[in-house]
Amino acid sequence: MTRSEAAEQYSQARRRGMKEYREAALSGRYPYLPVLDDILQNANVEAQLPIGIVEVPLKLVVGTKTAGRTAAFSYNFMPLLGTGTEFSVKWITLCQAHVEEGIRDPIRCYEYLGSFYVQEGNKRVSVMKYFDAASITANVTRIVPKFVDNPVIRAYYDFMDFYPLCGMYELKILQEGGYSKLQAAMGKQPQEAWDDDDRANIRSLLVRISEAMSGRGGDKITTTPADVLVVLLQVYDYKTLLDASPAKLAELLKAAWDDVLALANPDSKTVSTSPATPAEKPLIQRILPVKRTNEPDHLKVAFINERTPTTSTWTNSHEFGRAQIDQVFADRVQTKAYNGAVQGQNDEELIEQAIADGATLIFTTTPKLASASLRAAVRHPDVRILNCSVDMPYASIRTYYCRIYEAKFITGAIAGAMASNDRIGFVASYPMLGMPADINAFALGARMTNPRARISLEWTCLPGDPLKRFAQQGITVISGRDTPAPGHPSREYGIFQVRPGGVLQDLASPFWHWGQFYEHVVRSVLDGSWNQDKSGVDGKAVNYWWGMNSGVIDVLFSRELPHDLRHLASILRSGIMSGSIDPFACHIVGQDGSLKNDGLHGFAPEEILHMDWLCDAVDGRIPEYDELTEEARPMYRVQGIHRERLPKEAHEV
Repeated sequence: MTRSEAAEQYSQARRRGMKEYREAALSGRYPYLPVLDDILQNANVEAQLPIGIVEVPLKLVVGTKTAGRTAAFSYNFMPLLGTGTEFSVKWITLCQAHVEEGIRDPIRCYEYLGSFYVQEGNKRVSVMKYFDAASITANVTRIVPKFVDNPVIRAYYDFMDFYPLCGMYELKILQEGGYSKLQAAMGKQPQEAWDDDDRANIRSLLVRISEAMSGRGGDKITTTPADVLVVLLQVYDYKTLLDASPAKLAELLKAAWDDVLALANPDSKTVSTSPATPAEKPLIQRILPVKRTNEPDHLKVAFINERTPTTSTWTNSHEFGRAQIDQVFADRVQTKAYNGAVQGQNDEELIEQAIADGATLIFTTTPKLASASLRAAVRHPDVRILNCSVDMPYASIRTYYCRIYEAKFITGAIAGAMASNDRIGFVASYPMLGMPADINAFALGARMTNPRARISLEWTCLPGDPLKRFAQQGITVISGRDTPAPGHPSREYGIFQVRPGGVLQDLASPFWHWGQFYEHVVRSVLDGSWNQDKSGVDGKAVNYWWGMNSGVIDVLFSRELPHDLRHLASILRSGIMSGSIDPFACHIVGQDGSLKNDGLHGFAPEEILHMDWLCDAVDGRIPEYDELTEEARPMYRVQGIHRERLPKEAHEV
């Protein structure tokens, strides 16, 4: 390239810079390069770490370290100074060098929160950005922000932990736990470093995903291509994505687009706390009923269960719900149960079999089947699939669960009144979403009838026998399983009392009335009102979380329960159903002595679901993942209260 040709390139670059400067100024944006020194004035910095010589994606080079060269460039590094200046002469020389032999000297820059700010080499960056180069060699120093508990900093700390394995700055994942999921999806061991082929494959995928996102308006959302990659890996296997052409990848992304939108929108996750009130039909439709086009004449409904009704209380309770559907909709609905679903083995096969048998509404009755449900929903967008879990971010499926803490509050009040020595045992299953709320509501109920009550907390997901430990402590009033095991004579469920001679006497028990929920959902499909809440449309993820006022949860009282206590429990039940009693609208102190509630209000549904603390009436703690038994860990991976913060080795695809 001749000197005059390089000078013409500078003129073109300057024209581009002036254009972008004017557009930024007119739109109210800062038209110059961001200055890291100014940004850090309001930041709390933990340390500066030398990273060394790395290839930095040029799109991540966004500013300058100091203010000295700010006015020489527009916000995207295009030059602003006139021709004939010393600045332009040096830029032109670098332009010639880049075209003829390539710019080889590394720049010096600082990296902060994944973006790069140049200390030495601004003009080199400008030249290479002008020629649309992909990356530049840089000597990088990382500025580490002090950790605070917010999503941006948590995501950055996750990146810093993973960077030594991947060595890729363009791999920016905002969703917690995303790096671990990606590592597992690639078939790699938790601490296995990537090789050049791995990096090339992921870079290729990110480019194709970025192009596919742009084709669907994805450049207008905050979700990164790497985040979208993690979403796609919940639906498709890694090899399928690697082998997909750009057109095929765009097709795969289209099928999962609602789930991408749900991830991009922090307000997209809707918690439905009660059934919607049916809209009143116009008078003409009441006089002359008109069938909606989306009202099916006949419906096939499938239930996918992990176990059988004879071996699982949980499956048995859902079978009661299925029986209610058969009875209520005998002429219009046909149901079928598919038992024995094993996560990662035959779960997708059973769902596909149900669809092949004609099912257009499917309930998968355990959180372990959430991933299989999602993949099936993407493959079959016309099939309605609901998974029995809570707080899932997917728009392709709906989730459903019950506010069991309401029943626990009532049984806690019963236990507090019956505990003569002020000690009550509580057997918890898994440290999953909602379980701390169940424990706390139980403790608050017990404290209401016995201010001296102490709750001894034990877990079935830890080694050992909780009941033996209770016996050693002299505890005779215990909250055990919520329902009796099918065909099992033991009374170790609900609230029970150990009487002299080891005789167990049941007092009360929460009751899951799944039939009420299933009846409502089936009715909404039959009358054409299913899509009123926009689930699966426009990226809305709907989670049903109904309580006693919906009839899906109740408390069964034993005949042995004292009459006065039964009367009190009935008052509490009526209050919860009417909304006049909120178990958490009271003064609450945590185990650490902090005030959790001043008693003037309750908690929002999201706060209850995501409780990860215990109140001061509880003796015990929430176990960590690595303490759980092997049988308990799969459930935690799906619904654990801190499932997104699991160690890398804990994640499964």
